[in-house]
Amino acid sequence: MELQLSLVQTAALALILLVFGEFARRRVAFLEKFCIPAPVVGGFLFALLVLVLRQTGTVEISLDTSLQTPAMIAFFTTIGLAGSLATIKKGGKLLLIYLVACWTLAFAQNIIGMGMAKLLGVDPMLGIMAGAVSLEGGHGGAAAFGPTAESMGVEGATTVAIASATFGLVAGSLIGGMLASFLMHRHKLEVPAKPQTIAQKVGAGYGVKKLAGGGGFAGGPATGEDLDEAVKQPGDEISNYSSILSTSTIIGIIMVLGMLLGDWIAQMTGFSLPAYVGAMIAAVIFRNLNDKFNWVKINDDSVNLISQLTLGFFLTQAMMSLKIWELANLAGPLSIILLVQLVFITLFSAIVVFRIMGKNYDAATMVAGFMGHGLGATPNALANMDSFNAKYGVRSEKAFLIVPLAGAVLIDLVALPWIVWCMNLVAG
Repeated sequence: MELQLSLVQTAALALILLVFGEFARRRVAFLEKFCIPAPVVGGFLFALLVLVLRQTGTVEISLDTSLQTPAMIAFFTTIGLAGSLATIKKGGKLLLIYLVACWTLAFAQNIIGMGMAKLLGVDPMLGIMAGAVSLEGGHGGAAAFGPTAESMGVEGATTVAIASATFGLVAGSLIGGMLASFLMHRHKLEVPAKPQTIAQKVGAGYGVKKLAGGGGFAGGPATGEDLDEAVKQPGDEISNYSSILSTSTIIGIIMVLGMLLGDWIAQMTGFSLPAYVGAMIAAVIFRNLNDKFNWVKINDDSVNLISQLTLGFFLTQAMMSLKIWELANLAGPLSIILLVQLVFITLFSAIVVFRIMGKNYDAATMVAGFMGHGLGATPNALANMDSFNAKYGVRSEKAFLIVPLAGAVLIDLVALPWIVWCMNLVAG
């Protein structure tokens, strides 16, 4: 028996699961303590249910996640709108240091993958598929390089890559916040004072009730009383229908221009840019031109609210559509390779990345992000950081500046040529 959910049904289910994840975060101490994002809680539990129903022969559930991509593009557009040159300059040396750490991880993941594959008697190409291709590269990299490896004569490369990416997505989402929380307690880090903006009064992330014990993914849904109390603060920039409408219009236009920009770059260079990267680049360009010429007023609070909603929505859809049985079908050697990869990035993040990024609250936040995109994708990194910051009520502006810039585009400048070189090496 097969149950096919329509686009509207899938979207409604994703919102229900997101709300459930928020509820669970407030009620389950473990989830709150280790900063497990709400989309992971709700989406992954549904994916587990799908697995049980499938394996028992009860029903196979199919989802229409067509809205996941536009939500993701919208989210990254909001990230780009925050990328003014004045702010980017604040990244400075830390951005370069973080990039070097990311590039080092890409090198290490392929070396570990190839080395372990050879040790275990597996085709080294499959080790690459379980390396930077699927871990730092995520499902996009897996889908791109898997067929290429198969064209080189390696059967099952795509399946291995997709399964490895699925493993990384789940592992990175689960462990990122936990590791950051461990570092906070282990090193007794001080939480910096937070600036008094409406975004922080409402709460970093989804919830309003930060002072009541949770915000962001960890916090509860905003109530009318909470919002009224927040918006009555003197001097605050208030989000209303007009500002949200105008901000949504700007975001929609930039999304279209960004996708056209990505297509143009692909035609001119032969290098294919993901749609969300083109949108983010277009948003950065628009933001800086607008800062100079003051064409329109950008309500940062409205941008934040749209950003939070689109992040939660598309990540929930990504998690609920996971095919967990692909992990169950992994061969023993591949499971060992992935376990070694997981141990390495955890130790590398805690011992190296945390220290070189400053050994402070910002560094702990970046570790959460590093685990997210080092094993999955940039959206997971941002969700990890949002959840971790929500727990302490202070958004790490440095982390939210550096991690998206590095994770979305700059990593690929070195990682992609390295992957191609490794594939040609083992194929030759």
